[in-house]
Amino acid sequence: MPEKSGAPFDPFSSLDARERAQVGMGSERERKLWRKIDLHLLPIIALMYLFSFMDRGNAKLEGLMTQLHLTGSRYNVALSYGLFEFPAKWLPGIMFTWGILMMSMGFVKSFSQLVAIRILLGVAEAGFFPGVVFLLTMWYPRYKLMYRIALFTGAAGAAGAFSGLFAYGISFINTSHLEGWSWIFIIEGLVTIVISLIGIFVLVDYPDTAKFLSAEERQFVKQQRSVDIGDDEEGTVAQRVLSAFLDWQIWVTGLTLMSFMAPAYGITFFLPTILNGFGYSVAVSQLLTVPIFVIATIVMIIVAHFSDIMKIRSSFIVAMECVGLVGYIIQITNASTGIKYFGTYLAVTGLYAGVPCVVGWLANNLHGKYKRAVGMAIQVGMGNLGGIIASYIFRIQDEPRFTLGFAIAIGFMCIGLIATAALTYAYHRANVARIDRAKREGINEAEYAIELYVI
Repeated sequence: MPEKSGAPFDPFSSLDARERAQVGMGSERERKLWRKIDLHLLPIIALMYLFSFMDRGNAKLEGLMTQLHLTGSRYNVALSYGLFEFPAKWLPGIMFTWGILMMSMGFVKSFSQLVAIRILLGVAEAGFFPGVVFLLTMWYPRYKLMYRIALFTGAAGAAGAFSGLFAYGISFINTSHLEGWSWIFIIEGLVTIVISLIGIFVLVDYPDTAKFLSAEERQFVKQQRSVDIGDDEEGTVAQRVLSAFLDWQIWVTGLTLMSFMAPAYGITFFLPTILNGFGYSVAVSQLLTVPIFVIATIVMIIVAHFSDIMKIRSSFIVAMECVGLVGYIIQITNASTGIKYFGTYLAVTGLYAGVPCVVGWLANNLHGKYKRAVGMAIQVGMGNLGGIIASYIFRIQDEPRFTLGFAIAIGFMCIGLIATAALTYAYHRANVARIDRAKREGINEAEYAIELYVI
């Protein structure tokens, strides 16, 4: 980056000064305000997201395969339902629908019924993740955003841990009509429905309509966002949507997200099976997944916290991709069971911690609320395409080592590293050009800082 007055140039230093000049709220009051907003938004969102992940992976070991005769690639087909993504506002309604469908899965009697409900479940869950990210961008400025994305995304890691404990307990339920896998879906579906009903009354909309904020606080939140996130857009809605489809950075970050999601989905879907292949019993395999996801969730939040403080995204993305890569490479070696179990920690931690970085990176660099909404949906849709790919490359006939799946996942992560490096270079070149142009035209730093890409 260019330098000014002999010191390294920080384009956001003037932005911080502009924030302090614009608002009349002290640092202590501001800290309490953001905490109040966090407590109203994040707990219910994280709880809702947790239950969107609860059904993935554990039912396989509790009789699902044998009772529904999921031979060959049938189990993989049943997993591949997650491509449908679009921005959505009615998050509790989405959750209520997928709760009904999840509960219904406990009563399926055939492969065709399972696939049909999984497709409907994919449609029902489609808008949740991009809808939540978009909602958070309407509340938080860019360098308070990723930490919040990590807090609710961490629910996926918590789901991995909690579902392992839950499935372990369910494995002891034995009735004449339903097996353990059925009870997993039924109970999780019922709880999901209850949480969705709570969400209708608890989940808040945008700052303009937040009754728990005072008029001064609402104005402060809007002012903070307007300083570094531009929501003004020109043209018709159709033109704004089209601009998202034509924006190269959306597709590159979508590819980067896919490089995390394909390996992450793969190891999430099949982690209990992988551990079972190490020689552990079904019950012990379920329990061994718990600490892996706990550690991954903690690291995810720590990474996001320091990324916001340091105002850097790409370096953390590369670091987490490399951690996941090492974990996957260990899995295709002839290392001992203990080393491979350690490798699963690296794989899950690196991949889970990298997802909020990639999602937050694009959210920081997309201006205009319509373009951001569509762009986030495209990116997350590409990420979920990685989930579909993962469900097919981790084939049943490759158990327990899944050599093909691990090898392809490693290839995805290498592609992600290349895409991240290319995007970082492109952002840097664009920033240098904008700074040079602004200096030639005599534009104040605070005026053009909003136009600079976050790197």
